[in-house]
Amino acid sequence: MNDSASPQPGRQPFLDATVICLAAPSFAMSSEDGQLRGTGVDGFYDQDRRLLHTLRLLVDGQEPEHVAHRPEGSREALFRAVCRSSEDPTSAPWLLVARERAVRRPDRGESGDVVLVQNVSGRTARCTVSVVAATDLADVATIKAGLPVDDVPCEQVEGVVPAVRWHSPHDNSEVVLRIEPLAPAAGGNLPRITPVEGRPGQVEFRWELELAPDEEWSVHLLVHGKTTTVAGYPVPPRQGAPWQRAEVVGHERMSALLERALADLEALRLADRNSSAEEREDQFVAAGCPWFLGLFGRDSIWAARMMLPFGTGLARGTLHALARRQGTRHDAFTDEAPGRILHELRPAETRHGDGMVLPARYYASVDATPLFVVLLHEAWKWGLAEEDVRALLPHATAAMGWVEQAMDGHDLISYGKGRADGLLHQGWKDSSDAIRDARGRRVDPPIALCEVQGYAYQAATGYAELLTALAGGQAAEREEAARWRERARRLRAAFHRLFWIDGEDGRRYPAIAVDGSGAPVTGPASNMGHLLNSGILQNDKEHRWVAETLMSDELRTPWGIRTRSAHLAGFNPFSYHGGSVWAHDSAIAVHGLATTGFVEEAATLLGGMLDAAAHFDYRLPELYAAYPSSRFGQPAPYPPSCRPQAWAAASAALLCSAMLRPDVDVPGRRLALRPIAPSLMGLNSPYSVRGLRLGERSVDVRVDIDGSTDVVGVDDEEWRIEASGIRVTDGSGRPDAQRSP
Repeated sequence: MNDSASPQPGRQPFLDATVICLAAPSFAMSSEDGQLRGTGVDGFYDQDRRLLHTLRLLVDGQEPEHVAHRPEGSREALFRAVCRSSEDPTSAPWLLVARERAVRRPDRGESGDVVLVQNVSGRTARCTVSVVAATDLADVATIKAGLPVDDVPCEQVEGVVPAVRWHSPHDNSEVVLRIEPLAPAAGGNLPRITPVEGRPGQVEFRWELELAPDEEWSVHLLVHGKTTTVAGYPVPPRQGAPWQRAEVVGHERMSALLERALADLEALRLADRNSSAEEREDQFVAAGCPWFLGLFGRDSIWAARMMLPFGTGLARGTLHALARRQGTRHDAFTDEAPGRILHELRPAETRHGDGMVLPARYYASVDATPLFVVLLHEAWKWGLAEEDVRALLPHATAAMGWVEQAMDGHDLISYGKGRADGLLHQGWKDSSDAIRDARGRRVDPPIALCEVQGYAYQAATGYAELLTALAGGQAAEREEAARWRERARRLRAAFHRLFWIDGEDGRRYPAIAVDGSGAPVTGPASNMGHLLNSGILQNDKEHRWVAETLMSDELRTPWGIRTRSAHLAGFNPFSYHGGSVWAHDSAIAVHGLATTGFVEEAATLLGGMLDAAAHFDYRLPELYAAYPSSRFGQPAPYPPSCRPQAWAAASAALLCSAMLRPDVDVPGRRLALRPIAPSLMGLNSPYSVRGLRLGERSVDVRVDIDGSTDVVGVDDEEWRIEASGIRVTDGSGRPDAQRSP
């Protein structure tokens, strides 16, 4: 048993102080000094497999002293260290040590470190530089569970370039570490390679150096892995990002958040293999690094929904990738069913350490299937090509068939208990204790979640609209559209009848869920924020009740919305779903508040999220904690959370959308804008969002201090533009129209 295990076996490793370099499906993680010591999550990874867990740099048997580190985009990081001598009374370093890490997608080169040593002592320096390397070839699920794994034996590779290989006897996975000198010094060209005594699988590369004053020596440590995956597993993208490059001007914090988010989303991209480099790829974003670096139906769909203002390309790729894997049969182990949309795709079956065993293809989510239809409808509204919409419509039909099958006797979409070693809950709050009542008691399936009813309502009404628009006069499609509008009406009535709870302050709120008997689960939770612009709420009063509950001190923190009310038994600010703050969840609430007219509330919550972003260097993590007491004065990291995470990053795009409040209908050539005035967001000058996409059109929007709006890029007289004091130009500065509603 080697030290590749977490420092505390059986516990999920912390990530909050980890430096992450990412180019999906490859990434590297280390402490802030760049060392890989074989503990926790340390390592180079590819396809959910750790290629190396130890890559430890020593000078004369000691680790150099860390001075600084800096990320260089999403893929690279720089580390700086020094070596000092106890014999020097000034404590000045005699060697400067630099380490430059780069992660490359497998088709773009090899990942690894460049190590550079410089003599700054003013005299000839002699030293021994060594690199200790080892691996366990563990899968990510095992590492997440904090379980120990034995190291894999290694062997030296014969050849001109020094190299060693580790090979797994279980699945033929292997990794090669190759050494390429870059700037040789006297006596330091080729290393001596020796196994570490008493540590099978560990190997040491050793150089004896003699450096003249100011002389530098450097070496490239290259990591190349070969892992096994299921057939048809996604590959690194060969083409550029499928969205418009966008920017915010005049709002510095939002600009910083969006810039970082787009870089992270670019690094999270994966694609289905296409037949040629010229063929358009179906790209999507992996859910998050390191725990969920693959296609996850719910997460990938939400990220694509959020990114629609910057183009439909990501939605297109996500929809086609999921349609390819849509369920066609019943399977009790994978939870596959005809029409059902995938929950997650892994390279192989995973064992999670708590008895949970998940297949490589797993379908146990109740929300991915209706969300698939919602994304298709919204992408059509934003300008997805009709040929893509028509190609995907049969998959939407199959998905709605599954939705109908999932509806219970109460006319709600629900889920029951699955197999004992699978997921208990099937919504986005899928931890085993995610659904609890006001007294803190767990509520197990069968369950109908509140937000899923909103998704299903949106899916039903959107599907009916698609059928009507694309029917071409066919009576059968019109009848099916009418049937789904009636189904949506029944769902809405059932929601109104079963979900509302009378609060102690006289204000009503929607339950997080309804149990199998039709009783609402008491206690306010953040899920209600997803209902605001779903259409399932019946009137202004119901919207007001949701808005007031979200903005109450039970759920609102200075940095976002809590997942569970702080006034309830079982609340814990560091619980995964029982009191923490999730970036995507809060952004959905901001967007819902803004689009349903609660502009001041949306602006307040938006400002809080930007405050949180500033604390996290403008990379919103998957989730974070907010203490109920104000004494701490800042959000706290949730240490194991993914960074970057797809829907947390894409939340930046959704917040931009909340600022502009667009209502888009590209097929109908209509754009309505009701932007939030700069003054409500603490700005005293105009702001702009550049790079919106209306189908093939690139559009810039400028919001003046008085709320009046300039739209640049819409030059077609067929378009109907609605906004206050709007000025429309074709991009040359010549006004096409000056309108007020």
